[in-house]
Amino acid sequence: MPELLDTLRLTFGYDQFRPLQREIMEAHLAGQDTFALLPTGGGKSLCFQLPALVRADRGLTVVVSPLIALMKDQVDQLQAAGVAATYLNSSLSSAEARSRMAGLHRGEFRLLYVAPERLMLPEWQQNLTGWNVAALAIDEAHCVSEWGHDFRPEFRQIAQLRDILPEVPMMALTATATERVRADIIKHLRLRDPAVFVASFNRPNLTYKVQPKDGPAKQISEFVKQRRHESGIVYCATRATAERMAEALVKRGFNALPYHAGLPAEVRSENQELFVRDEVNIICATIAFGMGINKPNVRWVVHHDLPKNIESYYQETGRAGRDGLPADCLLLFSAGDAAKQSHFIDDITDEHERNVARSQLRQMLHYAESAGCRRTELLAYFGEGYAETNCASCDNCIEPRDTYDGTIPAQKFLSCIYRVAQASRFGAGVNHLVEILTGADTDKIRRWGHNRLSTYGIGQELSRPQWLGVFRELMRLGFVQQTEGRYPTVEMTEAGREVLRLRSPITLTKPMAVPKAARVRIPRKGAIECDEILFARLRALRKQLADERGVPAYVIFGDATLRQMAREYPESVAEMHDIFGMGEKKREQFGEEFAAEISDHLKDNAKMAFND
Repeated sequence: MPELLDTLRLTFGYDQFRPLQREIMEAHLAGQDTFALLPTGGGKSLCFQLPALVRADRGLTVVVSPLIALMKDQVDQLQAAGVAATYLNSSLSSAEARSRMAGLHRGEFRLLYVAPERLMLPEWQQNLTGWNVAALAIDEAHCVSEWGHDFRPEFRQIAQLRDILPEVPMMALTATATERVRADIIKHLRLRDPAVFVASFNRPNLTYKVQPKDGPAKQISEFVKQRRHESGIVYCATRATAERMAEALVKRGFNALPYHAGLPAEVRSENQELFVRDEVNIICATIAFGMGINKPNVRWVVHHDLPKNIESYYQETGRAGRDGLPADCLLLFSAGDAAKQSHFIDDITDEHERNVARSQLRQMLHYAESAGCRRTELLAYFGEGYAETNCASCDNCIEPRDTYDGTIPAQKFLSCIYRVAQASRFGAGVNHLVEILTGADTDKIRRWGHNRLSTYGIGQELSRPQWLGVFRELMRLGFVQQTEGRYPTVEMTEAGREVLRLRSPITLTKPMAVPKAARVRIPRKGAIECDEILFARLRALRKQLADERGVPAYVIFGDATLRQMAREYPESVAEMHDIFGMGEKKREQFGEEFAAEISDHLKDNAKMAFND
């Protein structure tokens, strides 16, 4: 459908589709139910926004969204691009809601954003059948599934719309869902023989790094110092940590605010708004933050504490770099954080939930301590392979850790597992094995006679933390595994038995080390080189225009658009036709002011040359 690409260019200022977008739109416009799993920043919203503009019948697309802030955000962006869109939710006054309802009855809008509970009100059935609804889009569709990470019971009621609007095609969209969750979404929304689209989970513009936690306030300050003018999020495990981290950054001269569920609602809302509008560039938050924002220019995300599982980590890091430009993700790792989480897990009363949480924590620990490519590890979690041997954008690929001949310590550890099983007919946990190796004198060792084993005390050349590091390396290499349950024991795998029997050489990777000093930042892959002085001027102009209109700066233009202008120096509106992200309406509305700013800059500065 050529009109899809034409509308993409004219309205949104993009000259090509992202992966799977066109296929999703064409299946939807053909009247087929669709399920789309696209990663954060993969362009989900455009999949229903663009079809809404090219429909021959000019019908209404109803978008079901659970997030009030996100509704307003998307409608602001659509209206700035000249699209007739609106939303209805509890944030509106009764007069404003009536005015918008009247506009819907007159057929003035192409898109309506609404929360699921409002849709199911009895009086709305008549509205929906009278508004010429042409399509239904269910955003954040994982909320339908109790197996998802954000189950909301009210989403289950959406399936009733199939009876009210039986001929209307439905599109379900999410950024993260396992195969089980996907099947649950299709079942509970009653999608009919849907076209299913699953994009790659790879976020190539994100760089992933893990560092041992050693004075986190100082580490984060050093990290932020190199990114002083960039927006970023520090995720913390507790409200108290979020508060302390914000205070520590402010004391060091940074512009930071806390965000967590314990703050008064108006303070929380104001802090989020200040961040979204670039008044404050750092938010120190619990995981409650981020679901309701669509801020595309978050350039970094730091995890002060270990996330509970890889899915949460993927989601939270995914809030960086939504505009496609490079962004950095740093995780500070401490074995103490893992121990704290284990204690919380022990308090879970349901045995199945407890075992799932333990398994998820082990996967997260494996990721944090792995010496392999971080990107490969993340994608493998979602069942996706990664063809490259070196992603060139994670710490382990950029600066591989040193290895050493670990044959002797590995043999000692494996022999200890074997001797315990042989003598006791039961397994032991990793801490008990380390106590045997280091010759500890404990009640448990004496009671079970493990002080009489040939492996007792043979590992005193290494400390407890060093032996735990050897264990984790053997886990990574597949030579040992842990059982499920509250008291997991360590077992040798078949591969472990084989290397022990053959006395095969084993190479281990040294543990992560805390960087001694802040390194010089390497230019990030995919960055748009530009005149940074002009870029700063254009950012200031963008903020001024946004403040005048009461909208976030990115509603005017994204960073990629400003960077292209600061690279190509268009001094007239006519020269802006090929600028990324600048549709007709925005060019007409803002082009002259940005062209004048560029001309003014060139009065005192020469144009810079950039490599293609």
